[in-house]
Amino acid sequence: MTALLEVSLAWLFKNAKGRDDKSFFKTPAFADFEGKQEITVTAPDIGPVNSVLGVEYTSDGIGKFPSLRWEAPPQIADQVKEWLLVSEDPDVPLPTPICHGIYTGIPPTRTIVEAADFEVEDPNKALLKGGFHYGRSRNGRVYLPPRPLMNHGPHRYFFEVIALKEPLDPSLLNATTTREQIAGAIVGKILAWGMWTGVAERKWR
Repeated sequence: MTALLEVSLAWLFKNAKGRDDKSFFKTPAFADFEGKQEITVTAPDIGPVNSVLGVEYTSDGIGKFPSLRWEAPPQIADQVKEWLLVSEDPDVPLPTPICHGIYTGIPPTRTIVEAADFEVEDPNKALLKGGFHYGRSRNGRVYLPPRPLMNHGPHRYFFEVIALKEPLDPSLLNATTTREQIAGAIVGKILAWGMWTGVAERKWR
């Protein structure tokens, strides 16, 4: 896509942002939580919520996955059977957020992920070096780095961590499993959730 075309599309869809109501955490599985976050998720290498993602974390750089840390609330810590991690952009000018990555089967003992964890260990099993699995992002890659439309303004990138009281069916731990399939599979299985948000913007210079 040329820069001129991209800027034109950004102007045309300048008000098409903020699809928060279509975000993963707004699906029926989260109905009992009403937006309440009980898990604090941090990105120690970047900063607090709504910090700007450096170029190395975007498609203009190496597309590095941010390091994330979280902690289960004491009242549910011994009940977590598995963690789920979802990354999405609610500000893309489309009817629903773009899924940048979905990661399943994260062991309950893990409360931190690093960029190296997202390197592929076994593509036949959609297994990553971090010991968990990847599902289908918007373009089918393990992770789709942020690349907001040029001159479309700041885009937010949600990194959502969900504690599950039951493991997902092993049949869902594959590279073709979609965000929608996972959303349906976790109904009645969520213990708590939380998210960290990073921000990225691309300008025509």
